[in-house]
Amino acid sequence: MDIGVEKLIGRKDGQIGWMIFNNPERRNAVSLEMWRAIPEVLAAFEADAEVRVVIFTGAGETAFVSGADISQFEAERADSAAEARYSSASAAANAAMAGISKPTIAMIRGYCIGGGLAVALTCDLRLCAEGARFAIPAARLGLGYGFGGVKALIDVAGPAIAKEILFTARQFSAEEALRAGLVNRVAAAAELEPLTRDYARMIAANAPLTLRASKLAAREALRDPDKRRLADIEAAVAACFDSADFREGRQAFMEKRAPVFRGE
Repeated sequence: MDIGVEKLIGRKDGQIGWMIFNNPERRNAVSLEMWRAIPEVLAAFEADAEVRVVIFTGAGETAFVSGADISQFEAERADSAAEARYSSASAAANAAMAGISKPTIAMIRGYCIGGGLAVALTCDLRLCAEGARFAIPAARLGLGYGFGGVKALIDVAGPAIAKEILFTARQFSAEEALRAGLVNRVAAAAELEPLTRDYARMIAANAPLTLRASKLAAREALRDPDKRRLADIEAAVAACFDSADFREGRQAFMEKRAPVFRGE
């Protein structure tokens, strides 16, 4: 059964959770209702032990996410009070996307623009189709781009590429995005979903506690040294060594078979 709302769908497929931006008539631009639904969908996937990996994608072939739904701004951001509500909802959504403990993959077709690129950057891996396009057009709109968004871009692509993206506001091709480190793989359009599912299956077959510890360590490595939660990392690593999955991994190795991990 689907969760979320009509334009932001959470769908479970075995060990894979799909979060689908379902606003194709507006290139999957994100409305206030969609921002509000994101934490609910991801909390459900976080709580479901069967879900091992979450894929973010956009409905249709035209876009992953093309940014915020500007057509809704008159109603959703008409004054300071409305803007505060909108900003609170989008901040909560971004925190949920960045904070989920399970591995996440962005499956990107078409336009990945502005807030859409910000969504993709919250994911652990980004896989795209050959025709995908990437940009942050803030400089063409006169918008201020906040520290959090700039840091996320620098963390993935480095300062030189981040400044090129922000200063020129031009669109990057899939091949440029691959060279810049914005994406992990580029595939033909027809091969993108099979490739993404293959990655998801590989990840889902691995030990959940190890994945959780690795993701936590990778996240903390990007924080300022004095803010890193090193004790939490040590606890997560210790939990791996104390787990039934570690015993299963050792036994499977000795028996020359694939391990069956349960996340415990």
